[in-house]
Amino acid sequence: MSLVEMKVPTIGESVTEVTLSEWLKSNGDYVELDEPICEFESDKATLEFPAEAAGKLIWVAEEGDDLEIGALVAKIDTSAEKPAGTSSKEDKSDDASATNEAGAESGSDTDKESKGGTYAEGHPSPAAAKLMAEHDLNPDTVSGTGKDGRILKEDVVKAIDAASDSEKKDTSPEKSEEKTPDHVAFSREVRREKMSRMRRTIASRLVSAKNNTAMLTTFNEVDMTGIMQMRKTYQEKFVEKYGIKLGFMSLFAKACAQVLMEMPQVNAQIDEDHLIFHDYVDISIAISTPNGLVVPPVKNVESLGFHEIEQAIKDLAVKAREGKLTLDEMRGGTFTITNGGIFGSMLSTPILNEPQSGILGMHNIVERPVAIDGNVEIRPMMYVALSYDHRVIDGSSSVTFLVKIKELLEDPVKLLMGL
Repeated sequence: MSLVEMKVPTIGESVTEVTLSEWLKSNGDYVELDEPICEFESDKATLEFPAEAAGKLIWVAEEGDDLEIGALVAKIDTSAEKPAGTSSKEDKSDDASATNEAGAESGSDTDKESKGGTYAEGHPSPAAAKLMAEHDLNPDTVSGTGKDGRILKEDVVKAIDAASDSEKKDTSPEKSEEKTPDHVAFSREVRREKMSRMRRTIASRLVSAKNNTAMLTTFNEVDMTGIMQMRKTYQEKFVEKYGIKLGFMSLFAKACAQVLMEMPQVNAQIDEDHLIFHDYVDISIAISTPNGLVVPPVKNVESLGFHEIEQAIKDLAVKAREGKLTLDEMRGGTFTITNGGIFGSMLSTPILNEPQSGILGMHNIVERPVAIDGNVEIRPMMYVALSYDHRVIDGSSSVTFLVKIKELLEDPVKLLMGL
């Protein structure tokens, strides 16, 4: 037996540990070279781990295990022969067209028994195995239509639908009434689930930001009339030319970038007894994902056009929600913007994204009565909040920063002209 040890590779300078979030191949499966066998979840991203050789996969670690860099994950028995009927990467695309041939060659159950069957017969593909596990299906109850009787994902879906239809037919109104209790039973069950690595990292950094910075928050409000009118007037032409909508985020990002270049201390970071100033603005955009909040930066916002900012934000958001952000795309950032308004937040105190010194919080737009030149008018208003590290940014600077942001947003012409 010749075994190849699969160990956690070096992922990045700051990554010392990962979590094995999911096995993509079952224990004992035959895997091809470079075929993904599992997924690792690091502090910042989810990564696929490819096989380093072809052979039989032998699990060493389990799903949910925390593994240090260099830890043993699995072994591959390269002396194992490739089972008959197992498709190679090139053959997988032909599985569907081979279904009819497999059905014609399989014959009756008696014929299969006389032939002794094949390795693939009754053996589910990885996608099918995962779906069967989720619905607690026994392989014996699913008929495989793949090559040599292999169970495909489509076979499992059909079995689930058939079981659902059968259950509906067997359930009569009389039976349902008999099962209905006379009183409502309230659940008292408690579930204990291990936090994902991303959630644990988020928790650790939030506590660190609260404990290690002199964080304060200052507020202001913005009359969004000018911006909303500008978007209404030019939205169609903007989409026609650039193929993407003009959103609020690019306008806020551009306004912040312009003011940050004027007030470099708000764009600075503290490093022990030194301050690090940046001659550029990389704005981290808070994006909500199923696994938690991520803040990938849009780089050099001060030099980008509105359509370029919108496209960059869209690309990062799609990758974040699909779990495809790379470590390089997550690294950096000199300032952060978070928009709680999309969830209906009226006011909040955003928490700093270390080592940055400032974060701007946007909120929902609400029509409110405000005094304009001695008259009461209904205007679309938004509260904005700036949380900042008081060790780096003085109170007067934080207030001035928000006032400048307010002036640019309330008069978009100034923003467009860089005034």
